[in-house]
Amino acid sequence: MSETSDPDRQSRRPGKAVPTRRMSFEASFRDVPKHFAGDGDLIGSHLTAALSSVFPDGEEFFVRSVRHFRDQITEPAFKKQVAGFIGQESVHGREHRVFNDRLDELGYPAKRLERVTDRLLRARERVLSPKSNLAVTAALEHFTATLAELVLTSEEVRDQLGHPAVRDLFVWHALEESEHKAVAFDVYRAVGGGERMRVNTMKVLRCAFVIYIGSNIVLSLARDGDSFRRGKLLRSLRLFRRSPLVSKEVWSTLKEYDRPGFHPEDRDTSTLIEQWRTELFGADGTLNDKLATASA
Repeated sequence: MSETSDPDRQSRRPGKAVPTRRMSFEASFRDVPKHFAGDGDLIGSHLTAALSSVFPDGEEFFVRSVRHFRDQITEPAFKKQVAGFIGQESVHGREHRVFNDRLDELGYPAKRLERVTDRLLRARERVLSPKSNLAVTAALEHFTATLAELVLTSEEVRDQLGHPAVRDLFVWHALEESEHKAVAFDVYRAVGGGERMRVNTMKVLRCAFVIYIGSNIVLSLARDGDSFRRGKLLRSLRLFRRSPLVSKEVWSTLKEYDRPGFHPEDRDTSTLIEQWRTELFGADGTLNDKLATASA
């Protein structure tokens, strides 16, 4: 693929809606207990907290990476998708930061991990090119899209999230990740991002992301006195090893990104998106009470 800019290249699905919904979950987080995952699961709670801890500054990095090239996108429908991506990611970061405030109150190192994540990403921006950072964003968007599809299709995974407020936060996040899963990828292609950089970036990130999240979980567990109660951690580990989150299918889906000619829309989740839009935001939507405004 050419490395020269092609700003008028359209997205794979130019008519796909990426609405910005202004949400507020803060009130519902107030009664989230320390071990909020299903059945008070220890590792499940710390895993969810570790993921939430990287989201706010990760989402801000995504927004900066895409916004850098925003002026090079001229096709109107594509520009609208880019605006929707920026809007959605900004709200995700804000709501996860509020959740992390509650996690911090409960004893999780959420705010500390926010700061570490921010420093690492800003250091990367200082030494690597904007196109390289966009390649990271496109690759990590495949991570979030893969996890989002799992959340939306697996009742078991939703049950593992436990507390209704946590489940609502992650299901809403999963819907919007599915809605905009191709936007950063399409921007990367539109500005001449090459296949070699795209694939090599993912090969590094697949391992780096797992190691980073895994390390944060271990450090978080080490601060939790319940980790040292006889048998509690071992029981939780047995549950974790059976979770769909660590299945071979998830790893195989992540590796699809390496395929020549890959595009996020190769996995058609349009029916799933419509199902959850209706479930969450239809006439009787379960999250309408958390919705302030939405813009297409």
